[in-house]
Amino acid sequence: MKPPRGWPLGLLFAVCLGRLWLMALPSGFWVDETVTAFVVERPHDPSLAVVPQVPASLYYDVARAAVKLWGSSEVAYRIPSLLAMLAAVWVVARLAARLIHPDAAWFAAFSCLALHGIDYFAVDARPYALGMLVAAGAVWFLVRWLDTARWTAAAGFALGAALIWRIHLIYWPFYMVLALYAALRVRLKRTAVGWGRLALVFGAAALALVPVARQAVSLEHEAGEHVIVALPSWRDLLHLLRWNVVLFAAAGAWLLRKLSRTGMDDEEPNDANLSTILILSWWLAPPILLYGVSRASGQSVFIVRYLSVALPGIALVATLAAGRFLPVRHWRAAAALMGLGALAVLGQWTTVWPAHEKSGWREAAAEVNRVVQARAMPVICPSPFIEARWPAWRPDYPLPGFLYAHLAYYPVRGQLVLFPYAYEDSPRADVYAAQILAGELAPRGEFLIYGGAAQTRFWQKWFAARPELRGWQNRRHQFGDVYVAHFWVPR
Repeated sequence: MKPPRGWPLGLLFAVCLGRLWLMALPSGFWVDETVTAFVVERPHDPSLAVVPQVPASLYYDVARAAVKLWGSSEVAYRIPSLLAMLAAVWVVARLAARLIHPDAAWFAAFSCLALHGIDYFAVDARPYALGMLVAAGAVWFLVRWLDTARWTAAAGFALGAALIWRIHLIYWPFYMVLALYAALRVRLKRTAVGWGRLALVFGAAALALVPVARQAVSLEHEAGEHVIVALPSWRDLLHLLRWNVVLFAAAGAWLLRKLSRTGMDDEEPNDANLSTILILSWWLAPPILLYGVSRASGQSVFIVRYLSVALPGIALVATLAAGRFLPVRHWRAAAALMGLGALAVLGQWTTVWPAHEKSGWREAAAEVNRVVQARAMPVICPSPFIEARWPAWRPDYPLPGFLYAHLAYYPVRGQLVLFPYAYEDSPRADVYAAQILAGELAPRGEFLIYGGAAQTRFWQKWFAARPELRGWQNRRHQFGDVYVAHFWVPR
């Protein structure tokens, strides 16, 4: 089997980028992306005091620069993530060529595109693509430094290491990956760098992280206020390891070799074992450590986006697994198959313009405005953020504010009636809602509920069961996981 030349792979890569990334750029924001817009446009808003860890990320400076260049739009806000992820894929490809095989770069690049998480965060106006780029860059400079013992590479590594935690406080497990690889190479004398220089460079990076560590410690006491998921199970851990992609890459490489009836090559890098340890720790350390912390503390931080820093490691593990079965001459053919598979499976071919998220805040806001038009109709708006509970939340919460960031980016007309975060029985919320019903809603004869799916369903059921609204009708419009419920008195 003759492998395809370089330009067909480049063309396939461009087609994948166009379908998986570029065509999703204009779609509407999900709720956390409206937070990005809120922080960028109101960096010193007092309402951000309830989430001090959010505006602390360096990502918002990058997003603010993008808005200055291209204006305030979904596309402009997402461009930094797009460029960062493209650079991260390039770094991963370079690392695959260094750590696995010189011909493995294209396969690693398409393995990135075969991961839904990487495609997702490439179009997400959030810090995760930038975090993955900086983490991958830190690994690249670390490998280069240990290979060459050059101080320029050491400086690049120290800078990258100092930035990882500044992009997201939950990325701390990645430092274990860097420290393990560096210590093993020095311990096994696979580098000209000695313990003294290693301690100096790692010490400089640690010193630069002291202010971030202080901030992380100061926020530890309120970590429970921001927990949004239940404690993870073993099944959750196994699922988020994305082992199926690794298995697919290995099985596909084995099948390709069998079909071509080609034997394996004997060539293997001298430091193959160390490279394998680096790649496996990149894959396993973040999810295992965050799983362990969640179980030990009783406060779950085991969330898909918090594990994003491990995604490039999964692509490298898939490449490593394929390399165990793939003859050298078939690397390019295997890369093409991986790219075609990613395009076929992840291309959202049931629609012309794929959506970045299933959250239709933009479309739901348009529906609210269509129904309200020029009328002063009450619009109940439950906050989508778990922080919107007493005392941070109050009935006269001033707008614009963080707890209703979506209203700032996608404004709606009507008489806004703010509700706290509640989609389960809450006596205080019940009393508040009963007062609003008697004083503002029932006399009007018509109102809307506009919010996330779970909360809108909860309040729609709550109001429909009230005796005051006996004889009223209600109907719900769904926009992904954003709902608009309409209550009215039949005429």
